[in-house]
This record gives sequence, structure tokens and C-alpha cells, in this order.
Amino acid sequence: MWAIAFACTVSFMGIGLVDPILPAISRDLNATASQTMLLFTSYLFITGIAMFFTGWLSSRIGTKKTLLAGLLLIVVFSALAGASASVNQIIDFRAGWGLGNALFISTALAAIVGAASGGSKQAIVLYEAALGVGLAVGPLVGGVLGSFSWRAPFFGTATLMLLGLLAILLVYPRETTPAPSAKQDFWAGLKSLRYAALRRLALIAFFYNFSFFILLAYSPYPLEEAAAARGLNFGAHELGYVFFGWGFALALASVLIAPKLTQRFSLKSILLCMFTLLLLAMAVCALFFDALSTLIIAVILAGGFQGVLNTVLTESVMEATDLPRSVASSSYSGVRFIGGAIAPLVAGPLAAATFAGAPYWLAVAALLLSLILTLISNLGHPRVVMSGKA
Repeated sequence: MWAIAFACTVSFMGIGLVDPILPAISRDLNATASQTMLLFTSYLFITGIAMFFTGWLSSRIGTKKTLLAGLLLIVVFSALAGASASVNQIIDFRAGWGLGNALFISTALAAIVGAASGGSKQAIVLYEAALGVGLAVGPLVGGVLGSFSWRAPFFGTATLMLLGLLAILLVYPRETTPAPSAKQDFWAGLKSLRYAALRRLALIAFFYNFSFFILLAYSPYPLEEAAAARGLNFGAHELGYVFFGWGFALALASVLIAPKLTQRFSLKSILLCMFTLLLLAMAVCALFFDALSTLIIAVILAGGFQGVLNTVLTESVMEATDLPRSVASSSYSGVRFIGGAIAPLVAGPLAAATFAGAPYWLAVAALLLSLILTLISNLGHPRVVMSGKA
């Protein structure tokens, strides 16, 4: 369980790792902001699509082999990204990285839940803690290594994921070939969206993740511009500290605040409150995109609200239906990652065509949709199973 959690942490580091080095990649490879943000799009889009089919693969070759295959792909493609000569090559290699991430992440959650002795709720908190720590440390590592070269964070990730691969290879128990009865249908991930509860949560997460990755992928550019307007040099190192603060707030909220809230309040009330607070934080970013201190504070506070949302939504999905957890997790993650993939695709061109605050207003609109969907949905306490087909 702890070996998988360590590998999860490093895997999630890969999401935020490129954040501080996006402007540096733009400068060194003569790429526009819109082009470099596609590093998120290719990664998240392939991750999202592949998520729907990872359960089919793991039910045939087993959890351990699926985890190892995913980690191996991440090691190879992150190293290739570091050796790239153009931004288009990095975009392509990030897509292969995303495939490995899908194989690993979708299987890892179910594996942690299965390995934990304290029940699914404690395992989900551990998973979200790994996510939060990874997202916090990723930008910090990216900033420190990126101050030497934008290539260094990619090679650093490859090295750490290789350690994660070796850890799972050594400590994960040997598996027998899955029984024929355990094998999943190839389309099981897509078919699972027929369940109203799962589909409803996935759609809420789709718009939420759209806003999530506008904040994560787009914010380095207005932060750098706001700093430049004040005569400050805001490079990879400084961006790394900002997004470390964001990730730290996310991790803290995921592990400490979210479990306490779910013990006292209903799922619906938590989601409505957090979506409203996150919407307000994004509105502040939209209004004060040129005010460096205000923008930094809003980004970090947003991380706290996102941490609660991540944990509550994940726990709800795992208990929403009587589907196998690997299927439910893969389907939900597939939809939400596709939402995240679209965000960087539109944020750059929108900012270039209008003004720097426009992508944040788009994030506000997406969060408003999540808020409305939550408001009209019949969601109860996260511990209540919400099954049933449409």
C-alpha cells in the first residue's frame, strides 16, 4: 500500500512539474503560451480516454502488471520529453506519458483500497494525500530543477518513477492470472456511465476539472507578467514556490479538513459551499490578474477549496454504485481528465484574443455549471450508496 502511495505521489508530481517551466520552455523553444499549455492537453486527453479501458486490461493481466506497465511508460516518455528538441516533440511524448499515467492511476486507487486494512475511507484519504503531496512537491521540484534547465524536471521524474517501479516490483505480492469470471468487458468503462449517480458525479467533475486546469496550466503566465510589471524576475524557482503553496493547501485540505467535513455535513452542502468559495477565488483571479500579491493569495486559497472537493468527490464515486471500484474510478477519472484536457486548449487562444483575465472568467462559468448540477442533483451523505441506472 505504501509503495503504491509513493508511486502515486511521484505520478501526481508529473502533473504540476511542468507548471514552473512553461514560460522557460516558451522562451527556449520559441513557442507560444498556447503551444506550451498543450503539454497539459495531450497528457490529460490521452489519460482520460485510456482511463475507460484500463479496467479491461487490468482484469486480464492483473493489478501488478498493469501498475508496472504504467510506471514503465512514464519513465520512458518523461525521459524522452527531457531529451526533446522542439515543443511539438514534448507534446507528443507527454501523450505517451499520459497513457502510462492512466494505466497506473486508475489501477492504483483500487489497489490501495484493496490493500488497506482500515477500510476504503482511510485508503481514499491516503490516495488523496498522495495526490496532494504530489501536486505540492511537483511544482517545487520543477522550480528548483527548472532553474538549472527546463529539461531537468523531466529527467528527475523519470528517475523517481523508476524508484517507484522498483518498489512495487519488490514488495507487491505475486499475482495469479485473473479468473475468467473476473475479466471485464472492453466497453465496461463507458457502459458504467449508464448509472445515473456515477454519470452525475462525472459531469460535475468534468466542469470542475476544467476550472482546475485553467488555474494550474494558465496561471504561470499572468503571474510572470504581473511580476514583470513590478520589475521583478519571476522565473521557474519563484513559480515553483507559488504552486508549492497551492499544492500544500490542497494536500492539507484533502487530508485534514475534508474528512472532518464529511463527518458533520452532507455531500451536497459540502460541494455547494466549496464550489461557491472556489468560484469566488477564480473571480478574484479574473479581476486582479495584474496584481501579483492578490493573484498569488487567490491561487493558494483555491488549492484549499480544491483539496476538499477532490476528496469528497472521490469518496462519493467509490460508494456511488455497486460497480467494481476499478470500473467506477476509471470511468469517473476518464470524464474528469477530458474536462481538464480541454481547459489549456482554450485558455491560451482566449487570452491572446481578448485579455489576460478572460480564461479565469471561463473557469467561473464552468464552476457555476458544477454548482447548478450539484444543486439540482439528489445527493446525500457521502457514506450513502447512490445506485441506480437512468
